[in-house]
Amino acid sequence: MQLSDEVIIPVPRMKVWEALNDPEVLRQCIPGCEEITKLSDTEMEATVTVKMGPVKASFKGAVTLSDIDPSNGYRISGHGKSMMGGAAGGADVRLQDVPEGTKLVYHVDAHVTGKIASLAQRFIEPTARQLSAQFFETFATLAAKEPG
Repeated sequence: MQLSDEVIIPVPRMKVWEALNDPEVLRQCIPGCEEITKLSDTEMEATVTVKMGPVKASFKGAVTLSDIDPSNGYRISGHGKSMMGGAAGGADVRLQDVPEGTKLVYHVDAHVTGKIASLAQRFIEPTARQLSAQFFETFATLAAKEPG
């Protein structure tokens, strides 16, 4: 499944870039994120609980930043496992200067496997759309508030 959208954040691109690389900002933006630990400049571990229709699952997994182009964008990818199956996905994030501040353009891909995929099949795409929109709306709000 793939999703794309964009959001205008009324702050300079460098400030948005700094927020994209702040594990605490990311933790607050990822819906259901209970914990995120930075292991290196490009690797983190996270625990996330997601509800898809009647199915709720906790995933523990890895988050990786790649294709890093400082102040212009990167790819953020994650994969995790739960008792109900697995989830993997990522987002290509690009930043552009616009008169209003910064335009953040994103392309998300997500995949769910195992029991959770069969039990919650019809809820996966709407849930992914909702979680993606929630992440980027929260991110836009937090990036605009971050000092700097």
